[in-house]
Amino acid sequence: MAVWRTLVPGMAAVAAASALLGAPALRTHSVVLITTDGLRWQEVFSGADAQLLNKEAGVSDPAALKQEFWRDTPGARREALLPFLWTVMARQGQIYGNLPLGSVARVTNGHNFSYPGYNELLSGKADPRVDSNDKKPNPNLTVLEWLNGRDPYRGKVAAFCSWDVFPWIINRERSGVFVNAGFEPTTSAGDSGRRAMLNQLLADTTPFVEGVRHDSFTFAAALDYVRAARPRVLYLSLDETDDWAHQGRYDNYLRSARSFDDYTRRLWDEMQGMDEYRGRTTFVITTDHGRGSAPVEWKSHGEKIPASENIWIAVMGPDTPALGERTQTGTVTQSQVAPTVAAFLGEDFAGAIAGVAHPIDGALGGR
Repeated sequence: MAVWRTLVPGMAAVAAASALLGAPALRTHSVVLITTDGLRWQEVFSGADAQLLNKEAGVSDPAALKQEFWRDTPGARREALLPFLWTVMARQGQIYGNLPLGSVARVTNGHNFSYPGYNELLSGKADPRVDSNDKKPNPNLTVLEWLNGRDPYRGKVAAFCSWDVFPWIINRERSGVFVNAGFEPTTSAGDSGRRAMLNQLLADTTPFVEGVRHDSFTFAAALDYVRAARPRVLYLSLDETDDWAHQGRYDNYLRSARSFDDYTRRLWDEMQGMDEYRGRTTFVITTDHGRGSAPVEWKSHGEKIPASENIWIAVMGPDTPALGERTQTGTVTQSQVAPTVAAFLGEDFAGAIAGVAHPIDGALGGR
């Protein structure tokens, strides 16, 4: 595969490979990348953590939280927490990162916090220069910028992000990508009355965390944009899972995770109801870093918490074999997300940019 990909770049490579190998052509026309900040693999694969369903973990009503999220088995608990991920995505697609089953997903930047993670995730490689969360323009080319510079996607790439650092992470000024982040008002096309109401609510809302708007506003803005602008590449970045974990509120951390799952479902259902997206859209969902273990380190992450390098990645779409929860897959990395996003569109980001990781082979049926 490496030979033909090197010789025949981009869409021509996909066509040539399909002809030579008898594989069907890629059907994906649009890709949606969704991240929720700092959601642990432990909850993703096992649901609510028994060690944290208590007042010591900031739970205001342990009995009510147990009724809401506790079930007798890990499989039932994770479905209660993330029903769309486990009853739809994991059945129709694939999910990586369950360590006990021999499926490892991890970051490679060594920092295990947000800006280095988002840089790795979006640019396809770690960069030692990116070592803080400061608002500095990203020196690296993200897959969003790269795709936006190509004719089929020019002006059809957009990002809606809860954290206000994303205009720098995506390097909005250089890239030309449409980025709406933090408490910026929504300016995109769509229902003007709804947009005015959303912007007024946003202006009237007190931030819970400085520089981070509530995920509900980010999702609503992204959904309106999809309805009006029909992007081919959409990035939706949510943040509240990390915010509540840092606050030591396990109850709201779980509820934010379930909201993330519900936003993913609603966006999928909305897009499957549109002719240009139905049966032609791939979803990739993941996180920027992991967290430490219960009962204390779950609140934090970073270089001093090595376990926070462990993440998870899920994929579903017309070109992804329905292999479900992957086992014994070895290691996939955060740096593979960007080239995988491009590969679903028949584009060779890994071949175009030096140092970029290769796509997750199994996610594309081995192409």
